[in-house]
Amino acid sequence: MSINRTTASANRSARNPKSQDLCTFAYSDGRRCRNLRRPGHSHLCTAHARKEAQALAGDQAGEDIAYHLSRDYISACDLSSALGRLFSAVAHGHIKPKTAATLAYLGQTLVQTLTLAQHEYINAFGTESWRKTIRSSFAPAQPQPESSSKSVPLPASGRDFALQLESIAKKS
Repeated sequence: MSINRTTASANRSARNPKSQDLCTFAYSDGRRCRNLRRPGHSHLCTAHARKEAQALAGDQAGEDIAYHLSRDYISACDLSSALGRLFSAVAHGHIKPKTAATLAYLGQTLVQTLTLAQHEYINAFGTESWRKTIRSSFAPAQPQPESSSKSVPLPASGRDFALQLESIAKKS
């Protein structure tokens, strides 16, 4: 008889898992998810853990796109980079296609205003100021490391170059 009681007890606990083994997701009406936690996840079942990961990936994709569009001036390169990240996010399923279509339409509108903004800026501040603004919207160039070998300046003419090559060959 003790075997039957043990088996019955095991069946009951399989049907009624402990509350610490259950998903902690709460629905808007206050009910809790009754699925078992996903192995390796601290508090959610497989379905809710997947939804959480998708939401986090969508948030990160939004931050990546917004980064390129958050400066005082948005260049065509900034728009191109943002749209590239948008395409990637849609392809990976991080952003819904309907949202992407809206963002792409807004990007198209921004592209159409670039020439108007350029014309307006140049008329107000001049061409050189426009160029400085464009240059400042890009990250500064990283300094190149010093070369250990001595660099020889290029000769002024092709004939001088040929003579320099001959002298190097004779030394070797």
